[in-house]
This record gives sequence, C-alpha cells and structure tokens, in this order.
Amino acid sequence: MNNLRISILNLLLVISFQTIAQADSISVCKEIREMKISRAIKTPLILMSASAFAFTDTDFIGRADIFEDRNENFSSFRTHLDDYIQYAPIAGVITLNALGVRGQNKFSTQMWLLAKSELLMNAIVYPLKRITAVPRPDTGVPTSFPSGHTAQAFVAATFMHREYGKQNPWYSVLAYGTATSVGVLRMMNNRHWSTDVLMGAGIGILSTNLVYLLHNGKRIKKTKLFTVPTYQNGNFGLKAIISLN
Repeated sequence: MNNLRISILNLLLVISFQTIAQADSISVCKEIREMKISRAIKTPLILMSASAFAFTDTDFIGRADIFEDRNENFSSFRTHLDDYIQYAPIAGVITLNALGVRGQNKFSTQMWLLAKSELLMNAIVYPLKRITAVPRPDTGVPTSFPSGHTAQAFVAATFMHREYGKQNPWYSVLAYGTATSVGVLRMMNNRHWSTDVLMGAGIGILSTNLVYLLHNGKRIKKTKLFTVPTYQNGNFGLKAIISLN
C-alpha cells in the first residue's frame, strides 16, 4: 500500500506543481494577454513528456508499477465521483458570475471561450484514442489513451484559472486540485493508465491556453475556429480547424 500511495502522490505532485506553477507565473504579469506562446505550451509539454516517460519501467510514475500496486491494494475500489467533478470548475465559474463576481471576461465571452476550448480538446482527444488504440486496464477496450475525463477536468480548471486566478490564486489551486483528483480517481477506478492521465492533463491545459492566447492576441478579429463532424468505420468524431487569416 505504501508503494501505491507514493506512486499516486508522485503523479499528483507532477500535475499539481506544474499547473500551480503556471498559475503563479501568470498572476505576476501585468496583463494576462501578454502571455507568450512559450508559456502557453510549457506546462502541457512537461506533462506530455512525463506521459512518455511513464511508459518506461520507472518507480516514479511508471504505468506498470502504479497498475500493479493499485490491483494489489485497491482492486475493489469504485466510485463515480470523477464523472461529476470533472465539470466542477465550470460550475464554479457560472456560480461566481451568478453572485456578481466579475471574471477576466464578461459571461458571454467566457462561455464562447469555453466552447472553443472544449471543441479543440475533443478534436485532439478522440482522434488520438482511435489512432493509438491503447487497451483500457480494466476492460481492454482500445480507447484508453488519452484520458478524456482528465482532459475535460483540466480544460475546466484552466478555464477557471484564466478567468479568476488573477483575482485570487485560491481559485486556481482549487480548480487544479479538483482536476488532479479526477486524474487520480481514473487510475484508482482502473479505467486509465498513468500515461493516459498525464497526456489528458496536458491536452486539457494546452487546449484552453491556445484558445485564450488567440483570443487575447492581435489576431483576435482574424481568428476563426471551424468544426467539422466526421464519420469513419462506424465511429463519429469531430475535427477542428483554426484559421489565423
């Protein structure tokens, strides 16, 4: 049990420290719109690199070791909490608006930015699931990589951070803490490998950061996001095209 707790803690620290570090670095800026592309992709790249590292046989965040420890100590663990709290930061933003707490943008703009972030995230996650066809640890269904729940949770967390993190860093801490819990619960439920969770976190943060970066940049009036439904081999999907012209 100690090995599993250490492994889960290590994974939680990898995600939390990177995302909270991002929140700190942005909060000291005079204007969020001054964020450069390097900042938008730095944390996601670290998480995605950690995902690749987790494929190796390592005691730190290795998917095989976490899987074995989970099955040895928590084989009967089951909860549906992760199905709901992945949306908690979004509910938090809506609640804050209802209470009259102003965010970085007006409510209608917030919802538009969220919609584009969700579309971009899904346009990345679902094609990757089909391309990689990684079997889930519990059922063997080839839809494990990356974790859609985790990607959704980190889209929501980054959304709340971008709207309210500058006002109070605790909004960011709570949002990213909730998103991290979703990732941990996906592994505890034996629905995903650590590699899936780390990649999902990276995709979620990257999607929202890119949407906000384009929105706040000089090209806002010329930037368009097009979505196209797809159908292949009995599977429905969604493609997103970002136009910068």
